[in-house]
Amino acid sequence: MLSLGKNRLGWMPEPKGPGPAGLSRAQVQTDGENLSGGCRDGWTKRWVQSKHQSDYGKFQLSSGKFYQDKERDKGLQTTEDAKFYALSTRFKPFSNENETLVVQFSVKHEQGIDCGGGYVKLFPATLNQEDMHSESQYYIMFGPDICGFGNNRLQVILYHQGKYHENNKTLKCRINKDTHLYTLILRPNATYEVKIDNEKVTSGGLEDDWDFLPPKKIKDPYARKPRKWDERLQIEDPEDKKPEDWEDSEFIPDPDAKKPDDWNEAMDGVWEGPLIPNVKYKVKSGSIFDNFLLTNDEEFAEEVGNMTWGLRKDVEQQWRELYEEMEKQKEAEEAKKKREKQRARQEDIWGLDEEDEVIEEDMEEEAEERPKQEGSAERASLHQKEARFDQKDEL
Repeated sequence: MLSLGKNRLGWMPEPKGPGPAGLSRAQVQTDGENLSGGCRDGWTKRWVQSKHQSDYGKFQLSSGKFYQDKERDKGLQTTEDAKFYALSTRFKPFSNENETLVVQFSVKHEQGIDCGGGYVKLFPATLNQEDMHSESQYYIMFGPDICGFGNNRLQVILYHQGKYHENNKTLKCRINKDTHLYTLILRPNATYEVKIDNEKVTSGGLEDDWDFLPPKKIKDPYARKPRKWDERLQIEDPEDKKPEDWEDSEFIPDPDAKKPDDWNEAMDGVWEGPLIPNVKYKVKSGSIFDNFLLTNDEEFAEEVGNMTWGLRKDVEQQWRELYEEMEKQKEAEEAKKKREKQRARQEDIWGLDEEDEVIEEDMEEEAEERPKQEGSAERASLHQKEARFDQKDEL
């Protein structure tokens, strides 16, 4: 049983019941081309949504914003922010006894995820798919797990003798927005290898890099396991609630930024400081899972990776870079228009004020000049009368 989920995703024991001794090339599961089983909507019949919680996030079939081929590059995409996901598909039971086991898939966090899991789990055939949840027993959990800036891991957790064991090494995953291929190889000689984008990132012995064996110490004969001892590695916090200071904005103003001394709001508009990533911003949907493969053939797994992820990676990256450049230009143009609009509004306001002041000044000057003009006219009239009187006397 293979599942997708943000629920926490091995030395794999034999299945309960008969099954084939390993997987062959013919048993490839859910690669990019036949994800839907021949019909693009057929994936909903092959993948089962868990009903253990009513608020599990929903998936859709999508190739995202950037891709090589829109139809061929479609995968299962998360659609709801801040949600747990629990989706699984069933295949024929098998055992990896004396066989190599390869678990491989691709995932693209094109939304720029900063907190969330992108891993898969391999379950026993006895799993009730409609009741799958974070506490359901699994054999392998493998894939990227991102939780905050700089805190990203490639999880490889194996189930052995009733316990879950994490890899002792600190393995890093890729955190950019491109599709990446993740491959886990478990060999019958008790060695393993982990690959990202078909390149080895680590390898070693199972007993060396997982604490399967007890420590080389004398066991305390008086030690007893507490009655309430819980073997689960991780569980969901039942009292976990959204913090009061939870932020829904991916970017926030830089609190350390200061307005330039020569900034003139009348001319430059209202000052808006630069934005920085918001560390309180959580979990964004948009991750796309694709190209799932279970096989016992390492070379075949590499071929499948090259024919799926390998064909799309360069074109997808080019489209992503072009898309981001266009978005930056769009944001810059919108910011410019906003500044121009603010400047024009300020100029209109100042222009009206100046006109009003000119009108008022003209009225004041006219009022001051009017008595002067009236006085001058009266004096001129008196002079004219005096002149006429003088002329009359002379006559």
